[in-house]
Amino acid sequence: MADRLFTKYEKDMDRECPHAYYPRPSMVRDSYLSLNGEWSFCTSESDKDAECTEKILVPFPPESRISGIERGIGKNEYMHYKRLVQLPEGFVNERVILHFGAIDQEARVYVNGTLAATRLGGYIPFEADITDLLSGDEFDLHVVCRDTLDKKYPYGKQTDKRGGMWYTPVSGIWQSVWLESVPKEHIRKLKFTQIEGGVHIDVLGVTSGEIMLESGERFGFDASGADIHPSELHLWTPDEPHIYRLTVTSGADSVKSYFALRTIDIREVDGKERICLNGEPYVFNGLLDQGYYPDGIFLPATADGYLDDIRATKALGFNTLRKHIKIEPEIFYYLCDTEGIAVFQDMINNSDYSFIRDTALPTVGFQRLRDKRMHKDADTREIFRRTSEECVDLLYNHPSVLYYTIFNEGWGQFSSDEEYLRLITLDPSRIYDSTSGWFRRELSDVDSRHMYFKPLKPKRLDGRPLVISEFGGYSLRVEGHLFGDGNYGYRTFRSKEDFEEAIIRLFENEVYPLVERGASAFIYTQVSDVEDETNGFLTYDREVMKVDADKVRAAIGRCSGKI
Repeated sequence: MADRLFTKYEKDMDRECPHAYYPRPSMVRDSYLSLNGEWSFCTSESDKDAECTEKILVPFPPESRISGIERGIGKNEYMHYKRLVQLPEGFVNERVILHFGAIDQEARVYVNGTLAATRLGGYIPFEADITDLLSGDEFDLHVVCRDTLDKKYPYGKQTDKRGGMWYTPVSGIWQSVWLESVPKEHIRKLKFTQIEGGVHIDVLGVTSGEIMLESGERFGFDASGADIHPSELHLWTPDEPHIYRLTVTSGADSVKSYFALRTIDIREVDGKERICLNGEPYVFNGLLDQGYYPDGIFLPATADGYLDDIRATKALGFNTLRKHIKIEPEIFYYLCDTEGIAVFQDMINNSDYSFIRDTALPTVGFQRLRDKRMHKDADTREIFRRTSEECVDLLYNHPSVLYYTIFNEGWGQFSSDEEYLRLITLDPSRIYDSTSGWFRRELSDVDSRHMYFKPLKPKRLDGRPLVISEFGGYSLRVEGHLFGDGNYGYRTFRSKEDFEEAIIRLFENEVYPLVERGASAFIYTQVSDVEDETNGFLTYDREVMKVDADKVRAAIGRCSGKI
């Protein structure tokens, strides 16, 4: 049962300050103070100040066992988080910035009783300069949150009636809270854009300075940035995830960062359109990754939970993770960058979901539907646009992120051609899958199919690179490692041997022939079990690998990587 599922990461967690690593690995400063750990907590029917007598372990959501609260939060309840922050001696520079990784769904932040920041939407980081609200070396921090599960806002698989493909919701703070101290003139952002033989770096917030690579090479920059051409060129791939580390200095400010050199595009190869990595056709063979854990729900007890999922994926012979309808803390993408795993990133759906319209009818073949007037609410559309733009901006520098899914299976879909044009203008350096699964319109970089209940023999290919963006979903229940009594999957097996043999046959008999036909990517469902879903390679607690990884890797090796 759920309350008996523990992961090994929970045993190793620092309860004084969980997830204490620097939360933004793409731009690291020496001045850093984590505010993770024990906070005072309470819920009330009002957003006015309330007396908090409970304790919660930030950054875990209150629905999780590991948070210490472990209960659902009502739609009309306000969550109150409080703590007294003691600033270390010498910490304060000229400005102090307060950061939140993510708060779901509505948040107001008060410093010493004064409103410092507001935020709507539960997946994107935000910050506030709180310098002018401070007096002395300590301050009161009060965060008021509410999560109504309003479907105007991105919500993914969260629901207040979990079961099957729907999961336990999360509320409030679910990523790291932290402070940094900076000079008045400081580096606000770095942006790395691929150019021939290097990258162009924009340094926002300052007008001049120096960039030094780890190799010792130095480059000056001005308000227009700088072109960086390393003397030794190493291209990033999942097999060889080379990154260039660097330090950017401007005046009294200095940050550490990194970049990689790689291209992703579509080219005609032997008469077929293929996705190419670094100019050569490449097969992205991956797993659906929903990013749920039994201890922290939306995040593991430690970052090793992310790392081990990535390494297990590679051990099975896969080279890609499709991050499904969820944006992770930045540490996840950093680990994909450095460990070597390609990321296909979904936008986070909002709007309502209809089983008949979005699943049942398309599954039996009704997959053509005009989307111009689907999900007509103007506010809902604008929130989706804003969040997807924020996602593209957030992940712009991560070399592992190669591909974006805009709409999944019609869920929240509207005007997909227009959304494709809008996002590809913001970032033309990635592949865009406008309508993953069905309800295909005119504009998309790929022909994206979901195929669960029939052989992988797609007909009527349209000439674009073929991507089987979901398939498989074979289920095997492992006693002692189950979330509950539910069982959700697309084909059920009773023994490890039958389960393993069926997966190997699937790749040998159905996936590999599609590679020969020119398919560019495959996403098997999925990395791990998730609550009632028992169709993972790993159990939900990550304790059991359900197959012999060496046998699976040997079988799927020719379906992965450079052709």
